[in-house]
Amino acid sequence: MTPDFSCAALSARIDPLLDAVLRQQRLVGAVLLVRHRGQEIYRRAAGQLDREAGTPMREDALFRLASVSKPIVSTAALALVGQHRLGLDDRVVRWLPYFAPRQPDGMVAAITVRHLLTHTAGLDYGFFQPSGGAYARAGVSDGMDASAISLEENLRRLATLPLAYAPGERWAYSIATDVLGAVIEQAAGMPLAQAVAALVTAPLAMRDTAFHATEPARLAVAYADRAAGETQPRRLLDAGEEHLPFLDGMAGFTLSPARARDAHAYPSGGAGMVGSAPDFMRLLETLRQGGAPLLPPELARQMGESQTGGFDLPFWPGRGFGLGFTVLNDAQLAATPEAAGSWRMGGTYGHSWFVDPARELSVVAFTNTALEGMAGPFVDALCQAIYGGNDAGVGALR
Repeated sequence: MTPDFSCAALSARIDPLLDAVLRQQRLVGAVLLVRHRGQEIYRRAAGQLDREAGTPMREDALFRLASVSKPIVSTAALALVGQHRLGLDDRVVRWLPYFAPRQPDGMVAAITVRHLLTHTAGLDYGFFQPSGGAYARAGVSDGMDASAISLEENLRRLATLPLAYAPGERWAYSIATDVLGAVIEQAAGMPLAQAVAALVTAPLAMRDTAFHATEPARLAVAYADRAAGETQPRRLLDAGEEHLPFLDGMAGFTLSPARARDAHAYPSGGAGMVGSAPDFMRLLETLRQGGAPLLPPELARQMGESQTGGFDLPFWPGRGFGLGFTVLNDAQLAATPEAAGSWRMGGTYGHSWFVDPARELSVVAFTNTALEGMAGPFVDALCQAIYGGNDAGVGALR
């Protein structure tokens, strides 16, 4: 059955769900946008931007994007490819002579730009490693902490460590987009923030999107899921204040909300940007409609096609990885109403988004609550509500 994407039908399905997750205090605040065939069919800001101050959420709120940064920075790299200033199969060492980590067998790795874009470079994230793991011992930042080192220094530290596997051997979500950011700097001949502005955000008038908050007063306060015994999400604290464990099993996972207000923090291509939901929707719709004026159509097409063959993606069953985000291969295995070929990703601070090219549908759901807004029951419930499945809306919450 064809989903009913009329404004009235969509509101009737999404509004009760959003009201419920706010009432149940799964989320503190959210901005939701849906576009179908290029037309906006749903827009709502709900809940609170700052619960303690009683500030309501606003449609143009700024959010710490975390991994929502990845498709933005990946698009910048592909824009350089489209301008013949960078090659997908260029070796990274051509652009970053100091970045020559070794494979597990001791050979110097031949990492390419394509490996970085597809997360098949052999890299890792420190928060996936045991407490006191190799990245922590080398002082490698994952781009979300309060580290005061430069991007180059971070990558020099990273380059001293052996890869987890030979490039192209398998897939692993990683710090690869931070390395890609440094490649972009060299290929563009300017700092990453300026390059991303020139290649992506300025052409699309994404005025809210940068590597720090353009207007701090609009920056949503960051919250984390309720801890055991608590009745509401807890406000995430800045460095130097008391921190509760954020994620069990990820000992090195540290978030510094203050980083978003620090213009001197190094530009993390994988996790360091700040932006608004309307800005990011503009990028998604640009890519869905063929990439102009940023990319030639062929590159936009490749970006949204799985590049990872038969590799298993541990977090995303039924999905492969394109040039910057996941791509749905098997809707049944993924247990989703999205059509095959749909793109999807999220961000640790509480965001999810997806594009269903077959149905000409784009969805952005930015929240200020981690991890519910990225990977909690709300995310699946929202997808079901949008498509109007049998287990839609509030009934899909577990």
